[in-house]
Amino acid sequence: MNKKIVDVDETYAGEKLLCPIRYTIDVVGGKWKLPIICMLASGLPTRYSSIKRKLTGVTNMMLSQSLKDLEADGIVHREQYNEVPPRVEYTLTDKGKSIIPPLMKLAEWGAGHMREDPTCTVFCDTCQSMK
Repeated sequence: MNKKIVDVDETYAGEKLLCPIRYTIDVVGGKWKLPIICMLASGLPTRYSSIKRKLTGVTNMMLSQSLKDLEADGIVHREQYNEVPPRVEYTLTDKGKSIIPPLMKLAEWGAGHMREDPTCTVFCDTCQSMK
C-alpha cells in the first residue's frame, strides 16, 4: 500500500487557529465589549456614568453585564472607592492592554477594505471621508 503521509500541522491548522479565535471572540465579542475596551484604551480611569454616556443605546443591564464579563475575563479592572457617594472606576488590565495592538491591526485591515465597499457609507461617516 502506498499511503500518503499527512503533515499533522497542515491537517489541523484550521482547528488550531479556530480555537484561539473562538476564545478571543468569547472574551471580546458582543455589541458592547469592544467599544468599552476601546474607550478604556486611553489608560485613564473611567467611571461607569462616563462609559454609559459615551455608549449611546446601551442599557444599564447590558453595560453592567459587559463590564462584569470583561472583569471576570481579566480584561478590565474595577476599582471601588468607599466614599459617599460611592465611586467606581474602570481601567484595562495588562491583559486588556495586550489586546489593543491586535485591535489596531484589525482596524487597519478594516480601514483598507472600507474604501472598496460601496455599502460602507451606511455604517459610518469616517468611510466617506476616506473615499
